Amino acid sequence: MSNLGLKIVEHIDRLPQSLIDGYKGLATANIADVMGRFRAMDYTVKSMNRLGVHLVGSALTIRIHPTDNLMIHKAMDLAKPGDVLVIDAFGGKENAVVGELICHYAKIKGIAGIVTSSPIRDTNAIYNMDIPVFARGATPRGPLKEGSGEINTTISCGLVPVNPGDIIVGDDDGVVVVPKSEAVSVLEETKKIQEKEQSIIDGMYESRSWERKWVDETLYAKGYSPVKG
Repeated sequence: MSNLGLKIVEHIDRLPQSLIDGYKGLATANIADVMGRFRAMDYTVKSMNRLGVHLVGSALTIRIHPTDNLMIHKAMDLAKPGDVLVIDAFGGKENAVVGELICHYAKIKGIAGIVTSSPIRDTNAIYNMDIPVFARGATPRGPLKEGSGEINTTISCGLVPVNPGDIIVGDDDGVVVVPKSEAVSVLEETKKIQEKEQSIIDGMYESRSWERKWVDETLYAKGYSPVKG
């Protein structure tokens, strides 16, 4: 009998915690730029907490039916401290798949955060909690707990592929997914970008100007010519 639709991979490879921690404080916008402006989740996957949230952790992937969250409960039992539950509910919009009780238990387990492209509920409680939760809005309609689903397989969340152990970073702009195989180089390049941007900002305020030559150079290279008269 096939185990598709009821598949649980209990043990996955995670990157060194020191590498994952390197992403703390890095902006999702800069990380996305390094990855060619790809690997950023759809704009509907937004923080459900107070402003200033920052999520960093290792992806524990979950695929569920849009109306059922049994596999989320199983995944929490398998999760290690620092994991991020990334939930693929096939873009379901009718049922909340995460609520306050799940968030409290996740916090107790040391789970770093929760990301889903479906709705949640108990938003007031979650808004005031210190566990990052990213979701597609809210609804009071809860889920069933019947099965089926998969844990730690390749999923899609927010229109981005996610593999177990990928690095998840979230802030007030949204969520990005850093593939495990690219984690070192993306980290190095993101730090360079943030240092460069800070240098530009500092220079702006020191000189009260911003070098704009590149704007016209880019336009002229594309064939632009001024319209006179």
